[in-house]
Formats: sequence, structure tokens, C-alpha cells
Amino acid sequence: MHYRELGHGLKASALGVGCMPMVQDGNITYGKNADPDEAIKTIHRAIDLGINFFDTAQIYGPFQNEELVGRAIKGKRDGLIIASKFGFKFDGADVVGVDGSPANAKSAIEGILKRLGIDCLDLYYQHRVDPSIPIEETVGAMAELITEGKIKHIGLSEAGVETLRRAAAVAPISALQSEYSLWERDIEEEILPTCRALGIGFVPYSPLGRGFLTGAFRNLDELPENDWRQQDPRFQGDNFATNLAIVDVVGEIAAKHEASHAQIALAWILAQGNDIVPIPGFKRRVTMEDSEKASDVTLDADDLATLDLAAPRGGTSGPRYGERGMKMVRL
Repeated sequence: MHYRELGHGLKASALGVGCMPMVQDGNITYGKNADPDEAIKTIHRAIDLGINFFDTAQIYGPFQNEELVGRAIKGKRDGLIIASKFGFKFDGADVVGVDGSPANAKSAIEGILKRLGIDCLDLYYQHRVDPSIPIEETVGAMAELITEGKIKHIGLSEAGVETLRRAAAVAPISALQSEYSLWERDIEEEILPTCRALGIGFVPYSPLGRGFLTGAFRNLDELPENDWRQQDPRFQGDNFATNLAIVDVVGEIAAKHEASHAQIALAWILAQGNDIVPIPGFKRRVTMEDSEKASDVTLDADDLATLDLAAPRGGTSGPRYGERGMKMVRL
């Protein structure tokens, strides 16, 4: 496994593991229900392969995903980069809004550390920007947690350019996590250059287009009824059929390299800069082991040009979230 540096000395494996799909019977389901035993074995196998970066969040489950990651890393903590996120308001297990208040930043970390079974979190993200709370106040509270020894690095998720600049003026921001893939490239225009100007590393979530780019399915009917993607605009109607053209080109490049679709889609992201560490989501060893090989795939100039032509910025059919979700990103 190769390793990269995000921002402000945060070093991680070139590929991380998005642990969200490991939730069982939770609020976000991708494909068949996760098997907790297999999920834990997937984390252990990833560690064996040299992957050290694992991403979870309060909202996954909610809460149960952090507990599962905590069980998996028990006795294996040394050398790992564990990331989690706060930023939502809960009524029991129900998410009822965003909450970026300093009080929530400080109270949330206590539960996160307890569920993970650790005493210090490596990377602490604000999951979604709260427009009612100045980002200076939120980041200021997170910086105090560094002083208290409860976190090591500060991250933001789905923050816009001005928010990034204001946040970085308060404390070092080590990573921005936002969606980025062959079918979601809007961050290339302003957000990624701003991150680089500020020394902020970039962590793409959904780097495989929520599984679409893997070529694993050709029809929405192949997904279970409770699959989150049943509500994803890019998976609906004509959007699905139109977006398959991207998958077909990925498949052509994959055949050339004797690689999988996933390996090509991830290799493309890795080729966009050494300050980028994607976190594809896994719940099974077989898919993780396949994707892990992407760091050894080198795309040539013709491959990159072909993929750029097939999947230009803004070229994907349909928005990446529904109306409510789109109101919560790039703030």
C-alpha cells in the first residue's frame, strides 16, 4: 500500500475505508444487509493489507457504525487513522436537523470516543455546515479539543469555498471530505484549488458513484427496495440509462489494464493529485481486496483523456442528491 499526506502532517494510506455500508438494519442501506462479522473481518483484512484510514460518523446507524468500528480496532489501534463526524441533532435515533454549535462539537466527541473505545480521535469532521452557527465558532471549539487531547486533526465535510477560508483562518484544517468521482467533478472548479491553496487535503466519499461506476448492475430493479439508491436522482429513469455510457468507457479502460471497473475509477481519482485519499465504502472483504489494488494501477495519458471525454465536469445526468440533500452541501 502506498501512503499520502493530507493536510498539516496527517498521513494516511492512499486508499481508506468508508465504513458506512457496514451498518446493519440502520438508516442507510446499500445492497443486501451487512453482516457484522464479515464487516469486522473486512476491517481486519484492510489493516493486514496496509490500509490505516477508516471513516465513520455519528449518523451512520445512527451510532452503531462507530460501535462496530470500535470492536474491530480493539487491540489494533496503533498506527491507524480513525475519522468520525458530528454535526447533526438527534431525537433518540432520529435525525432532526443540523447542529454545528460549539456545545455539540464538545459533547458529541465524548460519545464518539466511548463508542470507538479510544481516548483520542485522529480526524474530527463537522459532517454538514450549520448555516445558523458561524464557522469560526464551530472550528474554535474543535481547536479546543485538540488542546484537550481529544482529537488530533480538524476536518470539514461538504463545505464551500468561503467557509473553508474562514475556517482555515481560525485553525489548521487537515481535510475536506466531499463527494468526488468520475461522475461528480464540480469540486474541481473552485473547491479543490482552494483546498490546495490553504494546505487542506481532500478525502472523496462515494468515489465509485455509490457503486454505479463498478458496473455491478445495469438496472435499478437489481437493487433491493430499501436500498438508499432507489431515491438517488442519478439512478432514476433516463438518468440511469444515460449515465451507463460512463460505465461502458470505464469498462473499456479496465479491459485494457486487465483490471476491474472499480480499480479504474479509483485509479482515476488517485491520478488527480497526491493530496487526495478516497474512501470507497465496503462491507465485504472481496470488494475491499479488489479496490485496494487500484493504487498499483497507472493510467496513461490516453486513458485519462478518454475518461475526461466520457465524464466531463457537469456531464452526469441528474443531481447527486434530492432537493433536501442539495441544500446541505457546498455551504
